[in-house]
Amino acid sequence: MTLSTEAVLALAPDDASAKAAKGLLAPAKWPTLGYSDEAVWGECQGSGSKPYQTQVDLSGPVFRCSCPSRKFPCKHGLALMLLRAQNGASFTAAAPPPWVAEWIASRRDKAEKKEARAAEPAAAPDPAAAAKRDAQRWKRIEAGVQELARWLDDQTQRGLAALGSEQQQAWGAMAARMVDAQAPGLGQRITQAAELIGVGDGWPARLLDRLGRLQLIVDAVPRRESLSPATLADLRIALGWPQDREGLLADGERISDHWLVLGQCTDERDAKLVERHVWLQGRASGRRALLLDYSHGGRGFETGWVSGSERAAVLCFYPGHASQRALVAELLADAPASTAPATDTPDEWQRMAQQIAANPWQPLLPMVWGEATPARHGDQWWLRLDAAPQALPMQLATQEAWQLLAHSGGAPLRVFGEWDGEQFAPLTAWASGAAVGSAPVWTLAGVRA
Repeated sequence: MTLSTEAVLALAPDDASAKAAKGLLAPAKWPTLGYSDEAVWGECQGSGSKPYQTQVDLSGPVFRCSCPSRKFPCKHGLALMLLRAQNGASFTAAAPPPWVAEWIASRRDKAEKKEARAAEPAAAPDPAAAAKRDAQRWKRIEAGVQELARWLDDQTQRGLAALGSEQQQAWGAMAARMVDAQAPGLGQRITQAAELIGVGDGWPARLLDRLGRLQLIVDAVPRRESLSPATLADLRIALGWPQDREGLLADGERISDHWLVLGQCTDERDAKLVERHVWLQGRASGRRALLLDYSHGGRGFETGWVSGSERAAVLCFYPGHASQRALVAELLADAPASTAPATDTPDEWQRMAQQIAANPWQPLLPMVWGEATPARHGDQWWLRLDAAPQALPMQLATQEAWQLLAHSGGAPLRVFGEWDGEQFAPLTAWASGAAVGSAPVWTLAGVRA
């Protein structure tokens, strides 16, 4: 795997790590630098007597370092890959030293055992026990939804415009009660709605839209037995019902394709939990997929993805209408470089309309705009769509927005991002006319605010 400087920096967990990594690029700090077909490694001299041992498994890329940092990848791992991208001649081709070889071997052994377990026939589940557990959970959810229905009526009768910051604590308590009722998805939606109170012009209308989607879930729960299997699957996901991973891999829809990494972002959910979105698009199928991963306590993610790259894989999709969320069932041999199918603005709007019609509870929709120009008007950043007389409000930190504008130079870019129904959050941008599978000129860096 060969990574550009931009691709390496896109893997940084935050801007501080990227900046610190750039400060470690002096060759004198790295008494040992080596590489093989499988890995890259080096020893970086720190403040202690022993240098830090840093290594990267290129099949991911997956990073490991002996430093005490809880960030993943740490500044040493980023610096090692930056050196590899910028000064490959400083690395010596050699057999991996024992501390690298043992780690690579352990990862390979772990992967083989995982494959062996997956190949073993799963123990037959007890249908009666599963049905009993589901019935108990539905009973708790029904009780919680009934309480939520009364609460929603109270909010609308009092009037949303009268709400203030003092009500946010009460909304947080209702969100907690939904978690207690085993419907954490409802709790998250209430929390997100509460964050809109008093924020920006026209916030009551935006808040009413969020409450309307909640009401749609409330109405669906008592009618669940009349819903189609796909709609019921969408409802369970909206409620936050966990999906059995092994069952999904065994029975879910599988698509084997060469997947373009359209973009990715990480969101800090609390002090220790980080959520990562990786958006893919199949070269042959055209299917878009969301890989949703979590990292707790700075341990990092199992697989690294590089925006603008392509990987061959088998994805297993969650059940539901127009499902986007998927798991990686199998990573295949590297695919050759390719171009992505052309996508223009009318097709994106049509795709979005079909997604919403199929499942109104989807919180985020991926969109690619072929000719789009970032612009600033007052305090608001916009993405002007050149193929249509439209502009989308952008959700982007000021520093990132200025960088995106600088790469644009006032000219159109091909931009990929997430649309939440109100704002567009750019994640990746390519030069105008470039294929989506080519190297991007800009990617969102660090943890999203």
